[in-house]
Amino acid sequence: MSTITQLSELSGEYVLDTTRTRIGFVARHAVGPQVRGHFEEFEGDAHLDGDDPAKSAVRLTLRAASIQSHNKFRDDPVRAKFLDTKKHPVITFTSTGVEQVDATRFRVTGDLTLRGTTKSLTLDVESTGGESDAQGDVRVGFKGSAEIDRKDWGVRANAVDTLFVGAKVTIEFEVAAVRKP
Repeated sequence: MSTITQLSELSGEYVLDTTRTRIGFVARHAVGPQVRGHFEEFEGDAHLDGDDPAKSAVRLTLRAASIQSHNKFRDDPVRAKFLDTKKHPVITFTSTGVEQVDATRFRVTGDLTLRGTTKSLTLDVESTGGESDAQGDVRVGFKGSAEIDRKDWGVRANAVDTLFVGAKVTIEFEVAAVRKP
């Protein structure tokens, strides 16, 4: 493997490597520690323009029912009541702008559609590097997070849910993508 140090060498069309990508969340529970979880089924692609990062774009689709916190008694109600996965089977993010902050950090703004509601969201993203592997494939990595108020997207189970589950949810991700040939 050889490390790629110039952004311009990373330009191209990419697809998520779902086996090396984690898209998760952290939510505060009224009793006990934070609850961490992730989505097990998702897909996405990106166009990276290393010469002009503002021309880059990303698209992500999560299967809402694939949410997993490893607690069936929590996950089933989240799927049914909070996310209403029967009516809203996917969660999507489509970028609308990319701003380069420094050599490795970016702000990616886009439309997050969750439970049928679309609102703008800005992600703080950091490049974790690029490399060319033994087969000649170019791989890139990014990590980042954003905090949302789930109620802004209509994510609530009932009138008293905020007594038990905090409104603020942190979205976390570590993404690996492979350049298409």
